[in-house]
Amino acid sequence: MTPGFTFLAGISLLALFGWYFATSRARLKRILGTILTVSLVAFCLTTLYPPDKTIRLGLDLQGGTSFLIRLSPEGDRSISADTLDQAVEVIRKRVDQFGVSEPVITPQGADRILVQIPGLAPEQIAAARQQLAQVAKLEFRLVHPENNRLIAQIREGTDLVPAGYRIETQKETSEEREIKEELVVKVRPDLLGDRVRKAFPTYDEQGWGVALQLDREGANLFGQLTEAHVGKRFAIVLDGRVQSAPVIREPIYGGHASITGDFTEEEVRNLASVLENPLQTPVTVEEERSVSATLGSDSIRSGVYAGLVGLALSFLFIIIYYRFAGLVASIALILNLVLLFGAMAMFNFVLTLPGIAGIILTIGMAVDANVLIYERLREEIATGKPLNVALNAAYDRAFSAIFDSNVTTLITALILFWKATGPVKGFAVTLTIGIVASMFSALLVTRICFNWAIASGVLKRVTMSHLIKATNFDFLSKRRLSVGISALVILVSVVVFAGRGEKNFGIDFKGGDLLVLEGQKKLDEGDVRAALKQIDLEESVVQTENRAGRNSSPFAAPWHERSNRETARRKISGAQFRVEQTDKVGKLVGGELARIP
Repeated sequence: MTPGFTFLAGISLLALFGWYFATSRARLKRILGTILTVSLVAFCLTTLYPPDKTIRLGLDLQGGTSFLIRLSPEGDRSISADTLDQAVEVIRKRVDQFGVSEPVITPQGADRILVQIPGLAPEQIAAARQQLAQVAKLEFRLVHPENNRLIAQIREGTDLVPAGYRIETQKETSEEREIKEELVVKVRPDLLGDRVRKAFPTYDEQGWGVALQLDREGANLFGQLTEAHVGKRFAIVLDGRVQSAPVIREPIYGGHASITGDFTEEEVRNLASVLENPLQTPVTVEEERSVSATLGSDSIRSGVYAGLVGLALSFLFIIIYYRFAGLVASIALILNLVLLFGAMAMFNFVLTLPGIAGIILTIGMAVDANVLIYERLREEIATGKPLNVALNAAYDRAFSAIFDSNVTTLITALILFWKATGPVKGFAVTLTIGIVASMFSALLVTRICFNWAIASGVLKRVTMSHLIKATNFDFLSKRRLSVGISALVILVSVVVFAGRGEKNFGIDFKGGDLLVLEGQKKLDEGDVRAALKQIDLEESVVQTENRAGRNSSPFAAPWHERSNRETARRKISGAQFRVEQTDKVGKLVGGELARIP
């Protein structure tokens, strides 16, 4: 479906919508409402075909890994829009090397980038993390010509580091022992790595390395630098660490250079990738979430099952209780879901697990709107009004209550969509679309169905069940008792909440790590706690549960270093268990999420 067709269709539907509300002729209103409904549903069904390609699934449903990256400028420097855009483009190029389909790299706020990589294998997660976090700041710095004498005198305390220089340490591993050499190098680099045009791994008798090809200007500068300092050493510095300090034997023209060191094949391949795409600003990985494909498919099944059960129970209740009116509401509810999924496909929104929760909530809100209309219709019929007059009065008088409740919820959903990230935003998306769709289906679709049924003579009277007939309650006479009970409940809730302290919040709010293990047999909670105690994580929250018929044991730990998390993974997961989900949330991200209004 082309953007032009979508635009024209949208304008046409909007014109029909305005015409429907502008006219007061009953027959024309029915026809316009029918055309509008059929056209909108047909348009949404068109956007939904084929469903496996039009509905984008989030990582929690299809499996994959997401990283929330924060740009951390040095000193008091601020992050400009150009800097953020450059970082997004660089990270996009780095992610492309993993060969995954449809990765999502989007800015989040003023200084963060959300990276979602679907289908990332567990063994690739560490490499991806390193690729995203490494700045790859390459510098060429000349070594002082009297380096050895200066280092000796500085150690003896008889000399100082010359102005414009500083001491860096080069580390090399030789025959299973580490060799350190101190170098007096220039503070200001003589050549920067932004002149690197290509970088690729090489292998020779010295081991793995990275060959560099500079651009034309970089090649000229490099040639002039080496020609002017033949016989001297220059240090190749990567992210503040000296990788090598060779002697310049002769002028080097052509823009070729190499980085050697104690590298593995995987390290040089990653290094070559980041050197071709260097970042201008240091970054930190503040949040990391990983879900296996099998757990994602289980989540889809569980979510679909919960939605279908909720939908079936809603149909059963409203049809039994409201009869014909309930059947009309059920039809509107189905159209509501078609509109919701069609809008998500049209605007390319991502369906997440919290988004499924938003859909289920939308079903309940749609039923609630119909209940308000039907109960008002019951009251209007009880006054002796004709059916068509009672129907119009019911819709007109129920409109304000439905509109107010939906608009207040819509405002909250829009704030969540604006301020939140990740799972909260997925919930806000489906809730926002669902509210708009439910108002359309409850106020327009059901009304059109009733008008056609009455005009054709199919519906002559409306019957409904009565579970509670006497509804004359004197609430105001009990206002003091009600206020007292409410105040007591609020006070007890505040005291209990304050007494629990940080236990009220999960890792999403206070930062920490979550690991979900699954296996063929039930995990022993005591064994998990014993393993965690060995690495000083005994304060972790451990649970055992059954997810879609599978045994799992999630445990959440406070914020710790990655080494502890990797140790926990090795200690707890054995041959009979596998890690299905890992989440890492930094303290800063958790604190900001807790402050979202």
